[in-house]
Amino acid sequence: MDGVALRREGQGGHVAEIVLDRPEALNALSTAMARRLAAVCAEVAADPSARSVVLSAAGERAFCVGADLKERNAMGDAEILAQRPVFRAAFGAVLDLPQPVVAAVHGYALGGGCELALSCDVIVADGTAVFGLPEVGIGLVPGGGGTQLAVRRLGPGRAADLVLTGRRLAVAEAREYGLVDRSVPAGTAREEALAVAAAIAGNSPAAVRAAKRAMRLGAEGSLAAGLDIEDNAWRTLALSADRREGIAAFNDKRRPNWPS
Repeated sequence: MDGVALRREGQGGHVAEIVLDRPEALNALSTAMARRLAAVCAEVAADPSARSVVLSAAGERAFCVGADLKERNAMGDAEILAQRPVFRAAFGAVLDLPQPVVAAVHGYALGGGCELALSCDVIVADGTAVFGLPEVGIGLVPGGGGTQLAVRRLGPGRAADLVLTGRRLAVAEAREYGLVDRSVPAGTAREEALAVAAAIAGNSPAAVRAAKRAMRLGAEGSLAAGLDIEDNAWRTLALSADRREGIAAFNDKRRPNWPS
């Protein structure tokens, strides 16, 4: 439906898989697809049974090659500006998911595709993956968070190298740069991403969401401010039903049955 599908996977259906499903266009983001992506993310964000998320893609050649430039070529200036809030909402919806998100990247992840991966918490890429932010080569800047997320993930020098040259990184160099967290053999990115997401989903949902929130908020300020955010999260969880169940399960030598 409009290029984005939603599935349920491992851990009793607690892993939500969002699939970019427009392989005939290398999963290029059209306006309709961006709207659908935002709507699916909103559905997942509101679902307490979804404990982790995998962002994957259909087809063999690409994760996502960014915005649909054929669609844009037929647009006038007013239409391009009208499309902008739709795209911002789509990228923001991925970035703001309260659950941890694992990207499963194969093939081309260029422009907005690279930015979608950068919006995730963990990036798994197989041997076919190629990353790049080539927007300066067509007279634009990355508009899905790339200028900001690349700096935060890679550091200013490597982000500048990637953004200002528009060059592409194969998976080995992307791993060296810190753009990829786990590299796996060709054809196994989705399998590995689902395994990572299942491991996350097996942990306390309340603790996992709080940890993600603390890391995201803490990265924006000073160490002292970040430690206060962490302390507030710890104090809230210390009084939670998940903490009581987790400790009881540890002592009983059984798997927790999380209340949250």
